[in-house]
Parts: sequence; structure tokens; C-alpha cells
Amino acid sequence: MKTLAIDTSNRPLSVAVVDGEQVLATTTITTQRKHAAYAMDEVARLVKLANLTPADLERVVIAVGPGSYTGLRVAVTIGKVLATTLNIDLVTVSSLQTLALNVTTEHQLVVPLFDARNDIVFSGCYRIRKTGPRLVLPEQHIGITDWLDQLEALNEPITFVGEDVDHFLPQLRARLGHRVHTVMGMDNLPQTGQLGLYGERLTPVINIDQVVPNYLRLTQAEAEWQDKHPGKGSTNYVEQV
Repeated sequence: MKTLAIDTSNRPLSVAVVDGEQVLATTTITTQRKHAAYAMDEVARLVKLANLTPADLERVVIAVGPGSYTGLRVAVTIGKVLATTLNIDLVTVSSLQTLALNVTTEHQLVVPLFDARNDIVFSGCYRIRKTGPRLVLPEQHIGITDWLDQLEALNEPITFVGEDVDHFLPQLRARLGHRVHTVMGMDNLPQTGQLGLYGERLTPVINIDQVVPNYLRLTQAEAEWQDKHPGKGSTNYVEQV
């Protein structure tokens, strides 16, 4: 299955084209944060490098969050447009789970981590299985101290993954000690080759129009709307504006 995979969730811009078990072309750029300006050009370049045309693609797999508000919208928009115009499958994968794919040791606990600032993180805890990472603790937007309370209770070695792990490493080691493990270099970046291969095994979304970024927290506009409309927090914000 000829599949395009895209992750624009955070600082890296990562794109890959895969076919079955083979990665045909892949790139990860960490020097530019203007994903909206570069992502589509990289998609076109990678498809061409794989000796394919857009019409050859059968599926597009996108990382849908959590992460940067603006970054998430880039991959989601590209994925929805391509899936609709090319009439191909669209598959969505958590951006945290995408990082967890970098660890392949079966049964290992893996915690991908993004810095959400002010000692708050986006994170979740996965156990590696042959079929892919499976959630042990749900993905959360949470203070690092509260998150460490949950991880400490697991009482197992944990592999932390992500560019932002180093920032929290003193706190991780102070609480979890020798149970803290990390990965090196590229394994801290999203690998869309792995994302594409994993996405080939997943069930595509049924309604492409309903795919939205998973921010895992309220946007500023949503928070302001809820402040002005108390008691309506479960109402779909988009339908109200």
C-alpha cells in the first residue's frame, strides 16, 4: 500500500512515503518552524523521490496531536485535502504514540513527552506490543509533578522519548531514579517512516470532514467562550461561533 505519512505536531517537520514494509523516501527537518510554508513542498518532493505521482497514493497517515496549535493544523489540513481530492484513506495517529513507535523493545513502558511550558507537559504512557504501543495511562495535559505521581506508582523502568525530555531529566531522576531510561539522537524525533508503516495496519476514519486536531487542551478562544457561557462546557464550541 503506497502511503504518505506527515507529522507537523512540534518543531520537527517529518514526511515519509512507504509501500508495504518498505520506506521509499523520508525526511525530517528541524531547522524551520514555518511548517505551513514548507510542508506541502516536502510532500511533493518526497512523492517524486519515491518515483510516484499523487494519483499513486492509496492512504495518508497524519499525526493529529497533541502539540503546537498551528503545527497540528498543517498536517490535518494537508491530510484531509489529499484524502478528499484523491479519494484515498485517511488514518490518524496520536503525536505521542508516533514517538512511542521509536521504541521497539516489547513490554517496555514508554513515555513520550512534550513541553507545554510552565512545568506542564503533554504526555502519555504506553506499553510496547508486537502490534504497536498500547496506552497504560491516558494522554494528558498535566503538571510534571502530578504526572510523576502517576508514573511512580507503576514501579517499573520507563523509557522517556522526545526532544524535551532533557529539560525535565533532573525532575525525572529525582523522583524515579534508576528507573529512568532515555533514547539517543534521532529516536527523540518523530519518524514518519515508522508512522506510515504503522498506519498501514490501522482502520481509516469514516468521516474525513470530522477529523480535527487533538489539542488535548482548550484553545484560548474556547476558554474565553466557556468563560462567557458558564455551564455549557460540553457544547461544541465550533457550532457556537
